[in-house]
Amino acid sequence: MKIVEKEEVFEKLQMDTCIALMREAMMALESKKASQPVRAMAKLPHGEVLGFMPAYLGENDYFGAKVVNSFPQNVGTGYSSHNGYVMVFESAHGTCAGLADADAITQIRTGAVSAVATDLLARKDAKTLGIIGAGAQGRSHLEAILCVRPGIETVKIYDIRREAAEVYKNEMEAKFGRPVILCDSPKEAVLDCDIVCTVTPSKEAYLEAEWIRSGTHINAVGTFSPTTREVTSALMARSSLYADQIEALKKESGEYLIPLSEGLITEEHIKGSIGQILLGQIPGRMSEEEITLFDALGLAVEDVICGRYLCCL
Repeated sequence: MKIVEKEEVFEKLQMDTCIALMREAMMALESKKASQPVRAMAKLPHGEVLGFMPAYLGENDYFGAKVVNSFPQNVGTGYSSHNGYVMVFESAHGTCAGLADADAITQIRTGAVSAVATDLLARKDAKTLGIIGAGAQGRSHLEAILCVRPGIETVKIYDIRREAAEVYKNEMEAKFGRPVILCDSPKEAVLDCDIVCTVTPSKEAYLEAEWIRSGTHINAVGTFSPTTREVTSALMARSSLYADQIEALKKESGEYLIPLSEGLITEEHIKGSIGQILLGQIPGRMSEEEITLFDALGLAVEDVICGRYLCCL
């Protein structure tokens, strides 16, 4: 059995490779080659969460699960907010082929999935990227979006912790050679942006409809429960909504469920999944003026396919 710790995951699972793996995973899931149940979540006493996310990649392929916890209070400390492993099993005899660090996989593959959605839904001429959240996912998303939209010229960043945004600016400008503009509010960070990524653990919606111009693509990434969201109901109603998995969206996404309960949208508001676009079953962006929104909850197939790559190939 192979064990791949965090440093090796970051070294081996390069972003362009992971983007290709995410395309494969989302097509496999949508075509029913791969399968997964909705994740099981256990709430811990002080707001932490323990998650179990199993998936099967297909006949004669690997299967496995991510077991991970979420400790939001670790943000800004020396500890990761997500801790755990992805376990991978071979299908012939069911033996465990390997374990790979779940935090590193989650950091990379979450940005990679947003890159797949961005490539399909954002305008080709996108020049300005706004990111809310200067943590690990803020970094991952910048790297990933630049892989599919290398024409991005300006990055705008906001974080509730100003010092985190300042560190982000220095690191990302040195790494990617684009100017990073520090913003004093979420509104300032998204005004006049072509692509917006929200990657915060916010409990309350903050991204307002009037801040977003026509033609923008939004990756809403930070929340994954029925009661939390980053996008306001008015903005959701104004956007064309795409899921990583429709079944999961209908059960887990506060972004979708809250405006649905308010009567501002119906089930028909969901245009489809990213896998359906990749398979040619539905179109993506329909016009230059359309606001598209990808609601990313995170899927077990994404983690397990990365574990297979790291431990078995």
